Amino acid sequence: MRIVAIGEAMIELAPAGADLFRAGVAGDSLNTAWYLRKLCPQDWSVAFLTRLGLDKPAARIARFVSEAGISLAPVTPHPTRSVGMYMISLTDGERSFDYWRGQSAARLLLDRLDEARAALVDTNLVYVTGITLAVLGRKGRQSLFGLLSDGRYRIAFDPNHRPRLWANAAEARSAYMQMAAISEIVLPSFEDEAALFADADPMTTARRYAEAGPSEVLVKNGSAAGALTFQGQEVRLPAPDFTHPVDTTGAGDSYNAAYLVSRLTGNSPSDANVFAQHVAANTVSRLGALVDPPVRAGEKQGHPVDQT
Repeated sequence: MRIVAIGEAMIELAPAGADLFRAGVAGDSLNTAWYLRKLCPQDWSVAFLTRLGLDKPAARIARFVSEAGISLAPVTPHPTRSVGMYMISLTDGERSFDYWRGQSAARLLLDRLDEARAALVDTNLVYVTGITLAVLGRKGRQSLFGLLSDGRYRIAFDPNHRPRLWANAAEARSAYMQMAAISEIVLPSFEDEAALFADADPMTTARRYAEAGPSEVLVKNGSAAGALTFQGQEVRLPAPDFTHPVDTTGAGDSYNAAYLVSRLTGNSPSDANVFAQHVAANTVSRLGALVDPPVRAGEKQGHPVDQT
């Protein structure tokens, strides 16, 4: 099994004391790739498709990806662009973010269309997020849609809406529905969808995406009950047990990875949801977006993954 996540990796500046910040590496699709690598059988491969520059921040990201056991797809570095960066601010325990990503080489990933196409050869599952669609811009998005719409790949998509990345809500809505139409699995969050599409409840979100074409839509809903549509069936999902969350950063990224690995190892959508909730609950119980998961796919259901 080979999985490729497409997106942007960024330098993260996180508070580390009075007027001090710690530099790390993050990004929603990269976070999911990190969890995929942690959760999937060891004989699977996980790759990250992005574009970097030639400077030290890019080298830091490349090193992080390699040390995580993720392969970095070979895309020609941009000669002058660098990587995006964001800073986390904390106020009474609540996080806010400031971004600098206009100089990101990842925005021009699809300018190297042939290299991106080559990176997807023999790929079983492609993972894309709404942040990736926003970062690529209109031209890049259309190139990505064309690249992925020939039916060669199974595609999983998390809209993961960030309003500030889009020119307007209509552009975001159009892009998400185009992406959903070529995807097999869609993993939206109800809070985002209610704000963007005015959906009344999680099942409304699930039905809307299912009508676009994917056979499987699972709507995450924080600590409340979610919804699932699977091959025409509708299931209301139980609320997760997120007891006393410490930091919700990365909860959706870890959930997505766990759900996909569980599905790819043969579990039903409902069982995959239970496993993914278990992993996400572990993530929110500690600080930071990247938290070692407690089990691999299958172990919670009593069927440990063969890691030979």
